[in-house]
Amino acid sequence: MTEDTSPLAAESVAAVAAAAPAGTHDADIDRLFASTGPLGQAVGGFRPRQAQTEMAKAIADAIAQQRTLIAEAGTGTGKTFAYLVPALLWGGKVIVSTGTKNLQDQLFLRDIPTVRRALSAPVSVALLKGRANYVCHFHLERTLQNGRMTSREDVGYLREISRFMKTTSSGDKAELSNVPETAPIWNLVTSTRDTCMGAECQYYQDCFVMKARKEAQQADVVVVNHHLFFADVALKDTGVAELLPSANTIIFDEAHQLPEVATLFFGNTVSTSQILELCRDVLAEGLSHARDGADWGQVVLPVEKAARDMRLAFPQDVVRLAVNQIAASSIFFPALETMRAQLHGMIAVLEKQAERAETIEQCRTRAVELGYKLDGWNSAPAAAGGKPPKKAKAADAEDDEGSVLWVEAFSSSLQLHQTPLSIAPIFNKQREGVARSWIFTSATLAVKNDFQHYASQMGLWDEPAQSWPSPFDYGEQGLLYVPQNLPQPNSPDYTDAVIDAALPVIEASGGRAFLLCTTIRAVNRAAERLRAEFEARHLDFPLMVQGEAGRTELLDRFRAAGNAVLVGSQSFWEGVDVRGEALSLVIIDKLPFSPPDDPVLAARIDALESKGMNGFMHHQLPAAIINLKQGAGRLIRDETDRGVLMICDPRLISKGYGRRIWQSLPPFRRTRELSAVQAFWSGETVGS
Repeated sequence: MTEDTSPLAAESVAAVAAAAPAGTHDADIDRLFASTGPLGQAVGGFRPRQAQTEMAKAIADAIAQQRTLIAEAGTGTGKTFAYLVPALLWGGKVIVSTGTKNLQDQLFLRDIPTVRRALSAPVSVALLKGRANYVCHFHLERTLQNGRMTSREDVGYLREISRFMKTTSSGDKAELSNVPETAPIWNLVTSTRDTCMGAECQYYQDCFVMKARKEAQQADVVVVNHHLFFADVALKDTGVAELLPSANTIIFDEAHQLPEVATLFFGNTVSTSQILELCRDVLAEGLSHARDGADWGQVVLPVEKAARDMRLAFPQDVVRLAVNQIAASSIFFPALETMRAQLHGMIAVLEKQAERAETIEQCRTRAVELGYKLDGWNSAPAAAGGKPPKKAKAADAEDDEGSVLWVEAFSSSLQLHQTPLSIAPIFNKQREGVARSWIFTSATLAVKNDFQHYASQMGLWDEPAQSWPSPFDYGEQGLLYVPQNLPQPNSPDYTDAVIDAALPVIEASGGRAFLLCTTIRAVNRAAERLRAEFEARHLDFPLMVQGEAGRTELLDRFRAAGNAVLVGSQSFWEGVDVRGEALSLVIIDKLPFSPPDDPVLAARIDALESKGMNGFMHHQLPAAIINLKQGAGRLIRDETDRGVLMICDPRLISKGYGRRIWQSLPPFRRTRELSAVQAFWSGETVGS
């Protein structure tokens, strides 16, 4: 999807600004962000903010000098305009990567057109998403023909998608609101890297994925998301790889998410679900195109059994274990060897039959890649034939720091992970070569103005970093409340104690609250208690609970209700914007430390401590602070918001590191008295 503008008039802002030599943009920025400037005239409600103007100058300098900048901007700074203005005027070929597809759409449909119009900037803009977001002509046609529908609802959705295809120019499923994004039908009408026919496809000339990539190559500004960017670094399959060589400026918004996203894609994962899905496809394609070539039922049966036996090696429903935590006598290890052997046997059959159909060749390619991942998981030499998958190369190339091997069992599947201990070496390799600007921006990158944690995660040790404060008057607009007499967070009745402390605060605020929990178990227990208490106390506060509906629907209902209470876990800690009185209380049950059973965290702490560092102070604490800053950031979203941040965890007061935590939060007034909280909403003066 792309947008163009008409040629620029000679006297336009963009023409004047573009003529300025590098390093002399400060006067231009001052003029552009002044109340009488083009943004003030074109954007309703625009007001000059010193932090926004200063941030824009710093980004303009980084672009002019083709250098890296880490830029933390407090909530309300207006960081989107602060990076868009210099990027559109002086950035050359720009890639903007943001945290989610929703934010991508917001940038492409609202923010960039607004700034471009205000500046009369003659830039073309393209939106690029992963292939699963675009309807595939081939798979839609095949699904319409063979009708593998499992429900009447899917039949209706398929009819909607078929009609949509006759009118859409982009094929982007986000344009079809009648079919939910999570509907299973999308899996049947979109392609994956494994199931795309590529240039062999009869619809190649009309392919929406190829069209989006071509538009992105031709555009001045391309909007992507972090998953797409890093999937491409690992897989070379999203169209970003073709953009990078020509890009002059790369901007990561919501950059605090990058370490987690990059870790996901720079590692390797293979699951029993992938293996069983491959077996289903091998059986279907073998019977369709090479029925006489093999006894296909007997080809897949031993592979399916081996996959199930691997899962049965762990009797628990849910488990996460590093490889060195699995008993040497465990049946998992022989089951893994059997899995490898049986998969290689199936590959041998597929190699003999691959020339009979393109879809069988695709199955062979997938099987070989899974074989490499299984071989690599135990550092065994590859034995599946063919070349290693590109993703495996990315992980292998990293690597002074090493990686951790671990398993994760779910109720019906098992995942084998190979996760790098540090993404810094891989990401630095990605940034080498062509000189360009790299901008990393978010509201939460520093711990008390110290960027060391983030810089070390990303390998940005010697790069300049700056922080601009929020324009909000937190001392007047908000209150930090830490209740007294709560038990330690590891006590069995902790969630009940949180609810007991929260109920009078929820009553005082008239609902209008988020309760953010660190575990799903706490979400469920809190919801159960609140439901019972609201009924017993005749409190008419609508209760909304994560999992009972999609996040977007829950938030829409929360805003509309005006007095609701929403209980959620990690997905509600960030990327949620509820302005005004609908949200006036944010309750956080515990400090968001990573779970102690996380094998990757344990390995990273061991690696730090082997270098003489303190794993808690250098990794766990700063990560928790940045996460807590995100949760706290839900409360005050503009200059007129008022509210209370209630952190229930007594460690904020009792532990020596607690001071470091609350000093990293916005400068709210602080209290431990319930009466002060109640007075806050009744309009009385509250002491700190």
